[in-house]
Amino acid sequence: MTDTMTPQEYRDFIAKQGGEDRRRVQGTKSVQCQGQTFHSIRERDRWLVLRDEQKRGRISDLRRQVSFPMFGRDGPLLTPTGQQMRYIADFVYLDHRLGAEPVKVVEDAKGWATDIFKIKKAILAAQGVEVTET
Repeated sequence: MTDTMTPQEYRDFIAKQGGEDRRRVQGTKSVQCQGQTFHSIRERDRWLVLRDEQKRGRISDLRRQVSFPMFGRDGPLLTPTGQQMRYIADFVYLDHRLGAEPVKVVEDAKGWATDIFKIKKAILAAQGVEVTET
């Protein structure tokens, strides 16, 4: 027989263990930098590099956590609760180094590509959105 916990008991248990929920993908930890929260150290470091690139004029229109709706052949892809599925890109920006016209770059700071990410990346590719992993 196994014991069960209520959600509040679980939160209390985690708080006693140091306040961190250890179920994050591949052991990543959220970090704070200049008043912003990042899902991983890799994401924070990439943000700092991209922000520097924007200051130098190599990229422009740098944005974080940009949402893309996901569509299938017959219309919007829906979650089990009926909401439209979305992909949240870590960064989106215009790269001026790749040619005469700026190129839109959709980037995800990944140390490990999960199966769900691979599926979402394929769906977005079918929609004409290429996701770059860094």
